[in-house]
Amino acid sequence: MLKKIRITLAAVVFICITLLFLDFTGGLRHYLGWMAKIQFLPAVLALNFAVILGLIILTLLFGRIYCSIICPLGVFQDIMARIGRWGKRNPYSYSPAKSILRYGVLAVFILALVCGVGSFVALLAPYSAYGRIASNLFQPIYLLGNNALAAIAAHINSYAFYSADIWLKSMPTFIVAVATLIILVVLAWRNGRSYCNTICPVGTFLSLFARFSWMKIHINEDECHNCGKCSRYCKAACIDFKEHKIDYSRCVVCGDCLGQCSFNALHYCHPAHRHPVPSSRQATAPTKAQFSSGEQATQVDTGRRNLLLGIAMTSTAVAKAQKDKKIEGGLAKIEDKVAPERTTPITPPGSYSAEHMAQHCTGCQLCVSECPNGVLRPSAGLMTLMQPVMSYERGWCRPECTRCSEVCPTGAIKLIKREDKSSIHVGHAVWIKKNCVVLRDGVECGNCSRHCPNGAIDMVPYQTPDGEVKVPAVDPERCIGCGACENLCPARPFSAIYVEGHEVHKVK
Repeated sequence: MLKKIRITLAAVVFICITLLFLDFTGGLRHYLGWMAKIQFLPAVLALNFAVILGLIILTLLFGRIYCSIICPLGVFQDIMARIGRWGKRNPYSYSPAKSILRYGVLAVFILALVCGVGSFVALLAPYSAYGRIASNLFQPIYLLGNNALAAIAAHINSYAFYSADIWLKSMPTFIVAVATLIILVVLAWRNGRSYCNTICPVGTFLSLFARFSWMKIHINEDECHNCGKCSRYCKAACIDFKEHKIDYSRCVVCGDCLGQCSFNALHYCHPAHRHPVPSSRQATAPTKAQFSSGEQATQVDTGRRNLLLGIAMTSTAVAKAQKDKKIEGGLAKIEDKVAPERTTPITPPGSYSAEHMAQHCTGCQLCVSECPNGVLRPSAGLMTLMQPVMSYERGWCRPECTRCSEVCPTGAIKLIKREDKSSIHVGHAVWIKKNCVVLRDGVECGNCSRHCPNGAIDMVPYQTPDGEVKVPAVDPERCIGCGACENLCPARPFSAIYVEGHEVHKVK
């Protein structure tokens, strides 16, 4: 029963958090956003003492169930471990705790957290690690399926789905996500919870309290036959069946050992009740019919394979049709914009300053996944690796949108109101004379002035050898750095006007 409850709760939490990262419409954040805020490290950075205290009390009562139910990376490892365990009679074995490595990583992690080395913190934070995997690897697959449905719906004049762009937001972050996925899959496939019990700083911190938990898994020495089955199926490698001991600092209370014991020697209870009345469950040998049913279950499901093959072929055909589709009217292809070299990166409204962002952000990519305008993307800087910065090649930061501040679980982007956003100055526009189409191509423009939501750009007279023209002039006191001018500037590949960030945001 314990294992079934744990699996059910873990499945619900894992699916909901994954959907939170996959959702590009922003609708789920109203219902599931709280799940990101009950993760341990985001709660610490947001100074959410209620959540921190609640998780510590939960650990003191029931052990490290946070790692097996609430943490999405822990549940993901369980899924990989279950796949890797198929067909293995003795998948795991007991191994002593690597305490020097565990507490050494925790000490370095805390030091990096205090010093504001966000890139190192982001690499080890479990929730952020899974967020990068979901955002960079799972979301494109999800969007591909959505776009296939949108293309099919368009043929029958339905608007139930709409297509979304699939693009690489940051190559360094993508590489980190792939490397993290490979490492986790290999470790979980071969050794179960190795990452949780040797590297993860959150797991190591909670292990300090799990040693004293009120409810624990105990071995009844009178009933134990030293078969070692519990140890062989413990993915935390924390059960020493020869000594009848369990390392509670590493036990994640998954319940796998309880389900494998054939002699009712394991019990999850308070130490005062460690010898309950044995249940009537008896160890029975598998029957021939059970063997045959198991063999049938392992046969290849050809129907499922054909279904997946059909979906893949449909997606490929839709993608090819979209690629081969000609532009109506025979218009020439527009050259993509190239991001300018900004002296100061632009951090989202609500982040206060680059320093505040560096100290509180774990690079989980939730704000990047949720940004509806394609403005946010992970930083490639060494000290701010994977933390969100703003760039306007694909869109601009609209005054009515506050989605990134609504979903940020760490407080790196504080919640702001829509009516206050237009008064937050994250940067200022800079005009580049040599790129302006008015001077370069001799045409009238004024696009930047017409689309500036704050009226910070005026077209002023400028004398050239061929006569007088009008060029943009920026009022830095009114410019908020939204990027509308940079995004809508017709100059290619570099805009004639771009936004330079502010180290500290101004509020006027």
